[in-house]
Amino acid sequence: MASAVVVADEVRTALEGGVAIVALETSVIGQGLPSPRNEECIRRMSTAIRMAGAVPGWVGALDGHVTVGLDDGELARFLEPGAATKVARRDLPVAVATRALGATTVSATIWAAARAGVDVAATGGIGGVHRGGDRDVSADLLELARTPGMLVCSGPKSIIDPVATAEKLEELSVAIVGYGVDRLPFFLASETPVELEHRVDGPAEAASMLDASLGLGSDSTLLVCNPVPRALAMPADEVAVAAAEAERRADAAGVEGKARTPYLLAVLAELTDGRSLEANLGLLEDNARVAAEIAVARAVTAGA
Repeated sequence: MASAVVVADEVRTALEGGVAIVALETSVIGQGLPSPRNEECIRRMSTAIRMAGAVPGWVGALDGHVTVGLDDGELARFLEPGAATKVARRDLPVAVATRALGATTVSATIWAAARAGVDVAATGGIGGVHRGGDRDVSADLLELARTPGMLVCSGPKSIIDPVATAEKLEELSVAIVGYGVDRLPFFLASETPVELEHRVDGPAEAASMLDASLGLGSDSTLLVCNPVPRALAMPADEVAVAAAEAERRADAAGVEGKARTPYLLAVLAELTDGRSLEANLGLLEDNARVAAEIAVARAVTAGA
């Protein structure tokens, strides 16, 4: 049977030519952002990656396979509200078999990217341990523990428990690396009280760390945490209050599982008069840029 993971022509050509590539999830445009801001997200992230000298590799399930390197026409299919289902790694066989339009989460994206030979990915915030203990733990964490590569993010989403998430990542042997910072970023807020053991201050350092990880045969993803741009960062106390209210509303409405995170993010945007949405878009764009710079630095070193 032919592989269900398809590498698009542009990404394949880049791989063959030693050109840097950054893998990107489609759940952020399929469920995470409202229309038309999701289309803006595609443009801003793709442009940031290309401006840095890399190729964007959007990942999604469609027409019976998982594609690494969706083109503009294919991405447009994910923009209509409700058109795509949210697909974690565990859901990929079902999405492929049923030919569903599946917007990939971090877990599905890094899994597919690794099989295509793409080692660097970018997202906004990762999932993690939701407040209230292990009631809801994101599949992102387990996949980070068993998929080699590097993911650039702005730490855990502000709707989850950062301390419990950091502890879970440590338990799973996933290294967290601050990008120019010594504390764990918290998505919309610049930092949490969590002190980080590891730090890099530029793309060359991060690229060297990725080379070392892959050279050692590591099974886990290096999680590089780049804080939200300072001008867009929100006060931690304000974010905490809004997140608590969003959780209360989700509990009252009985929203659980895959629907919970998109619901919470939408409520956050409402409670913050759209400021959380602007911060989200800004950090997504900046993480794409940082990931591309790391991928380019690694490609330059490999070609030297």
